[in-house]
Amino acid sequence: MAKMNFGGVIEEVMTREEFPLEKAHEVLKDETIAIIGYGVQGPGQACNLRDNGFNVIVGQRQGKTYEKAIADGWVPGETLFSIEEAATKATIVMCLLSDAAVMSVWPTLKECLKPGDALYFSHGFAITWSDRTGCVPQKDIDVILVAPKGSGTSLRTMFLEGRGLNSSYAVYQDYTGRALERTLALGIGIGSGYLFETTFQREATSDLTGERGSLMGAIQGLLLAQYEVLRENGHTPSEAFNETVEELTQSLMPLFAQKGMDWMYANCSTTAQRGALDWMGPFHDAIKPVVQKLYESVKSGNEAQISIDANSKPDYRVGLEQELKALHESEMWRTAETVRKLRPENN
Repeated sequence: MAKMNFGGVIEEVMTREEFPLEKAHEVLKDETIAIIGYGVQGPGQACNLRDNGFNVIVGQRQGKTYEKAIADGWVPGETLFSIEEAATKATIVMCLLSDAAVMSVWPTLKECLKPGDALYFSHGFAITWSDRTGCVPQKDIDVILVAPKGSGTSLRTMFLEGRGLNSSYAVYQDYTGRALERTLALGIGIGSGYLFETTFQREATSDLTGERGSLMGAIQGLLLAQYEVLRENGHTPSEAFNETVEELTQSLMPLFAQKGMDWMYANCSTTAQRGALDWMGPFHDAIKPVVQKLYESVKSGNEAQISIDANSKPDYRVGLEQELKALHESEMWRTAETVRKLRPENN
């Protein structure tokens, strides 16, 4: 493990230099890895492991997603099976189903696990709130986690570009004495940049907070609020969108991803600099109580229960599609379609 200084706090992380791909191959040389679920994380993790030379199979129900797996090169009867058959053949079962699907499939999946197998997740939800999900693993298996900090699409894209998406890792249950090395080997195998330690509970809590907060929920709320204020005060859709979203995503985000927001503050106009310094405090003070309320709702299990209850409703998908359609048809995101078409690379 490498000791790294994160803003004055020393953490231990695992890098590719310390745990090279060759070592991962040695650790997993006798393992059969089954990817269960080929939805969000499944394709990226499965294809990266395959391209890195590991023994990988996929378990997926028949349907549109099954056909996607075939299109990606997985062969029925050879590397593509039903969920039950793939899990039975495997020594490492990578459960990459949605949280709702884990709950419905778990009774069947549990019966396929053999003593000494490893049960792998990329989200701590099912285990953290096992009293609500019913996902309670038997004691004679390893239970481990590697959670890429991004979408499965990003994991695959960055892998093909020769880069890596950072991931957290955790060991919940070590039956074999090999749980940690299996975890790290899989983390390297799926194409992680570096790996940092967490727990199932911390991963689930931070993940739900992040996606409801700065990653999706809060940022949509902030962008929409600014767009609406500009529009309500006479600015055109194009102007409101460019000042709210386009400049952020196309100009500034790449820069502060590379150099940091501190660099951005030091390298903008004096007018922008003064305004940003003055207004970051009021925004922080207004937003932090909301984030704290969100975190408490996540930590208490309330957000998990909301998700479980919602997904259990027979008409949930209908209502969800209506909500997503309304977001899609909002003026801000219809404006986005036109702006994207006008970008130079599209002309």
